[in-house]
Amino acid sequence: MSYLYRTKGTCSTLIEVELDGNVVKNVKFTGGCNGNLQAIPRLIQGMTVEEVEEKLAGISCNGRPTSCGDQLSKACRAALEAQQ
Repeated sequence: MSYLYRTKGTCSTLIEVELDGNVVKNVKFTGGCNGNLQAIPRLIQGMTVEEVEEKLAGISCNGRPTSCGDQLSKACRAALEAQQ
């Protein structure tokens, strides 16, 4: 199942998350810093939603209270909850 998450407070504007149960299968960002947003999905592929939250939740960027990683952790949680 593919889930679309509209980000808040980041350069990226949309995150598409595909889960297999609670495991991240695929992630695609729209907007943002191209290099980082290619690397992050590769690094978290195969992780559980809980592992993503543990590693990325709460990270800030350039003085903002959130980041693309933080928003990704929220997107994964929202995608998981939408499955249930």
